[in-house]
Amino acid sequence: SCETTRDLRNWSDESGSRNRDCMSKKETVYLETTIVSYLTAWLSRDLIRAAHQQITQEWWNSRREDFEIFISEFVINDASAGDSAAAGKRLTVLENIALLDVDLEVENLGKRLIADKALPPKAAIDALHIAVAAVHGIDYLLSWNCKHIANAEMQSVIEKVCEGQGYKCPKICTPEELLGGKI
Repeated sequence: SCETTRDLRNWSDESGSRNRDCMSKKETVYLETTIVSYLTAWLSRDLIRAAHQQITQEWWNSRREDFEIFISEFVINDASAGDSAAAGKRLTVLENIALLDVDLEVENLGKRLIADKALPPKAAIDALHIAVAAVHGIDYLLSWNCKHIANAEMQSVIEKVCEGQGYKCPKICTPEELLGGKI
């Protein structure tokens, strides 16, 4: 069973080294809520959404074990909403995934992403998904939210804001982009 919370910023080995290679050889992935939603939903009749669901299944089955996976309380909250049976399926998938801490640094970066117009005010939770991944030094943020998160036109502004606040922005991508040539 996984730890319930994880703060990668404060991790170090016995020598005090913060080299994450000592912690894990695997790269890290933060799952935004759309991933678990597409993974557990009934197959959509919409062709694009159905393709995204199939690609998400393929990533989950063929690549998930290649990464150390993380979520946050924002994913749990989103996954808990809506139909209770569907929420139950989403929460079951998330059960053993490590939960990253949300603190003042995360909240401040989320607010800065909105203030600097990297994301619109109505996308405050999306900004917090990005912030939690950036603050914790996650390698990839996986999302099907192409309106506000996995959006190539917004990526440079998001990166600029994160870097301006002293954080490395995770690579934001869809499961299709993280299949590693296995499609």
